[in-house]
Amino acid sequence: MKKISNNIFLIMLIFGSLITISANSWLGAWMGLEINLLSFIPLMNEGKKNLMTSESSLKYFLTQAFASSILLFAIILMMMSFNLNWMNNNFYELLILSTLLLKNGAAPFHFWFPGVMEGLSWINGLILMTWQKIAPLMLISYNINYNFFLVAIILSMIIGALGGLNQTSLRKLMAFSSINHLGWMLMAMMNNELLWLTYFIFYFFLSMSIVLLFNNLKLFHFNQIFNFFMMNPVIKFFLFLNLLSLGGLPPFLGFLPKWLVIQNLVETHQLFLLFISVCLTLITLYYYLRMSYSIYMLNFNKNSWMLMNNFNNKNMTFILTMNFFSIMGLMIISLIYLIL
Repeated sequence: MKKISNNIFLIMLIFGSLITISANSWLGAWMGLEINLLSFIPLMNEGKKNLMTSESSLKYFLTQAFASSILLFAIILMMMSFNLNWMNNNFYELLILSTLLLKNGAAPFHFWFPGVMEGLSWINGLILMTWQKIAPLMLISYNINYNFFLVAIILSMIIGALGGLNQTSLRKLMAFSSINHLGWMLMAMMNNELLWLTYFIFYFFLSMSIVLLFNNLKLFHFNQIFNFFMMNPVIKFFLFLNLLSLGGLPPFLGFLPKWLVIQNLVETHQLFLLFISVCLTLITLYYYLRMSYSIYMLNFNKNSWMLMNNFNNKNMTFILTMNFFSIMGLMIISLIYLIL
């Protein structure tokens, strides 16, 4: 029975996002966001009930409800101003943009995002990092303010880079990584609508391959990785190359969307923004490398009596196939391009 109710809420969640994307009025978009929010709250509380899950769902509800109320207020004000010719349209634009950035967890409105991620299961965390961003990002793309965007992009990259440096929790690390990637998506959105969608699709795939692996191995903190990976060097190899791919290191698949954005920024002569984004992304790569380096370099003791074979699991085979494409995807795409 519980599984049926979860599936219904999941369908409603997808339905809410689709209503927002296809809405032809701000009020319709707001309604879709509300359906999406109210469907996600029960999903957050499924599975193991503990204090962290309840706290996370409450934090998420309060921030999203606050953002929704301000968004509705801004929409009503904007509709009234069109009729009564009140204020400059710029004020409503900024108000709507701020609420949508708050819904997304982009800096400087990121304060709730790592805390909420910490209390969620990996699957719910994946939904929060990926699907829950689609509808607000789509609305942001209709409402671009260059100066405000510039501030949000630079702050998202700084907070995403520096916030992850002292983390021992993998969920918080993924949350700060998500904030950094959000900065890249907003930067892609400024110049080209297709570009941010492409970036998002790649980010979705990379996040999914890493999160499913973490979920399958039940990893939540650094010390668990040190203990676990004394057993299986192959999974260790897949996981950390995948992390470097998410960080955008060539020649992995995660570099491709960043490459497209960099090329676009060079063509539009936004070299200052390009310099800042590349430098700050190097910091995110540093904390992925720090994680990989410490685990590769620690002495490897393989105990002969620990016979754990993860490859018999069908889920693990699927996840490792995804990881393989995440690591080798750019090379495969390059080969296909050269052959054709």
